[in-house]
Amino acid sequence: MSKLRVLFLCVHNSARSQLAEALLRHMAGDHFEVYSAGSEPTQVNPYARRVLQAEGVDTRGLYSKNVADLVDQPFDYVITLCAEEVCPYWAGTAVRLHWGMPDPSAVQGDSTEKLEAFRQTSRLLKQQLAAFLETIHSPAMRGKV
Repeated sequence: MSKLRVLFLCVHNSARSQLAEALLRHMAGDHFEVYSAGSEPTQVNPYARRVLQAEGVDTRGLYSKNVADLVDQPFDYVITLCAEEVCPYWAGTAVRLHWGMPDPSAVQGDSTEKLEAFRQTSRLLKQQLAAFLETIHSPAMRGKV
């Protein structure tokens, strides 16, 4: 059985999509090929790395990528994470899901408040990812992807 290919998209590919990429890779192991990208990539937010590392999630290999560099690749699922901004467009044939959530890097305040925003986003993503994995592995979905 081939691995399912999942792409997470947001604007800067620095926080939400990076968290989602690393968390799904951690939660699903070798069953998925996981990517993330953005329409205006910058760099991985240090708070994202910090939260992931505190949860025992490998952050090696995480870097911001441009969605334009992935347009020729096939994906089974493309999941957009933008809430208050316009998410990158994906023209491929993948199943599209939208999990809009606020950008933790937009939170103003001291480092404790910023870190908590990233922790909250990580918690939300873990819930969404667990539900996603449950759906993918349900008897009704077997053989459909």
